[in-house]
Amino acid sequence: MATAATTSAGAEPFRPPTLWLTTIGLALASFMQVLDLTIANVSLPAITGNLGGSGSQATWVITSFAVSNAIALPLTGFLTRRFGERKLFMWATALFSIASLLCGLAGSMGSLVGARALQGFVAGPMYPITQALMISVYPPHKRGQAIALLAMVTVVAPIAGPILGGWITDNYSWEWIFLINVPIGFFCSFVVGRQLKGRPERLEKPKMDYIGLATLVLGVGALQLVLDLGNEKDWFASTEIIVLAITAVIALAIFLIWELTEKDPIVDLKLFRHRNFTFGTIAMVLAYSAFFSVGLLVPLWLQRNLGYTAIWAGFATAPIGILPVLLTPLVGKYAMRMDLRWLASFAFIVMAFTSFVRAGFNLDVDFQSVAMVQLWQGLGVALFFMPVLTILLSDLEPHEIASGSGLATFVRTLGGSFAASLTTWGWNQRGTIHHAQLTEHISASDPAMLQTVTAIGQGDLQRGAVMLDGMISQQAVQIAFNEIFHLLGILFLLVIVFVWFAKPPFAAKSSAAAAGGH
Repeated sequence: MATAATTSAGAEPFRPPTLWLTTIGLALASFMQVLDLTIANVSLPAITGNLGGSGSQATWVITSFAVSNAIALPLTGFLTRRFGERKLFMWATALFSIASLLCGLAGSMGSLVGARALQGFVAGPMYPITQALMISVYPPHKRGQAIALLAMVTVVAPIAGPILGGWITDNYSWEWIFLINVPIGFFCSFVVGRQLKGRPERLEKPKMDYIGLATLVLGVGALQLVLDLGNEKDWFASTEIIVLAITAVIALAIFLIWELTEKDPIVDLKLFRHRNFTFGTIAMVLAYSAFFSVGLLVPLWLQRNLGYTAIWAGFATAPIGILPVLLTPLVGKYAMRMDLRWLASFAFIVMAFTSFVRAGFNLDVDFQSVAMVQLWQGLGVALFFMPVLTILLSDLEPHEIASGSGLATFVRTLGGSFAASLTTWGWNQRGTIHHAQLTEHISASDPAMLQTVTAIGQGDLQRGAVMLDGMISQQAVQIAFNEIFHLLGILFLLVIVFVWFAKPPFAAKSSAAAAGGH
């Protein structure tokens, strides 16, 4: 039952007093939240050294955030109905600042992991709510620009995270990667709260779906742990992973059945009745998973195979953000004048092309070549997020946008976790296979081979054997890297099929959204 009526059809649409200030508050909060997904990665050695934890404990600084964030994302719709978008944004952003403060003040690894878990949970609703608010406060003809701006944030923030985190850690201390959020978060919460004061909200008092909540927390939490810890624990060779996987399957099966039959579910899975939302979300998940794999593998490859430092690997990959920043205003302004399916298809062709180029890389590739491919992939990224986001939100009812954005972001995030685990595992496995294939014809009883190995070791046979094995390992890993990028190129082309299952028009329904209510 709604407790606050929406604006009537003929009422003047709600607009904040200062649209540009509202936009800064919303976009900055979203940038801060997405940035925190990656900013701590390069600081783990410094954190471990300072707090005295082990390497495996340090990974929980990342894992705790990811698990609690994945649990909170699908709850966005329920929280929006209960508290309203404005209040949820304000409280989530303010609590994110407090959690960041606790992270910066943590005196032990345990307290830091706990603070990161809180930070991840309150961060969950921030991006979906920002998306819903941006769509509602902009007039219909400018909503493409709003979505394009958020798309740019989604691309640039994860790229900036490791570079900024490394710079702050090297020049100041690791605590400041968290403390920097505190003033920014409170600023965003205050500005958006003031600017959207008086905005119509449709509030309800939905009953708590305890079974849905319990199975969601248990299922998603266990699944995220499987994905985060699988490579470290050697997957199903570990009893811990097997137990977590069984728990995830059972809990998520119960969750799906319950939510689809419950009258007032905590997660509205019936949103998938909308054609564009369904196929747009599938396209987003597949494309984002492939994009996430690129963002994960290229820096790792640069450091493991080519000997780059973390900072230089960041510089080599950073050009991917240049074109999204430059093209965002143009994409937002003109994209809605064309069929978004063509724009997305072109984007995926560009991203497939850059993947195929990487599939031809070798160990002698130079910095300029790596950076140039990253730059060209940025063209695909600039034209990918905005069209697909617009398509998947296009046939939702105005009051479903926050729920739909939260659900789509959740599935997309889960897809990224799957991609991270599978690509890392696949890279290691294929590298091992190729190493075995390259060494199967090497024989210690072959005089010519012994002479060659001795020459490599400059007269020392043992040293030469070690050096030869290292060279073979590098080549094996390189071949595996090329294979994975060949598959990623094919996946980008496959996504085009799902985009064309969506049907225009792709303009968001605006009767209520334009009024600011739901």
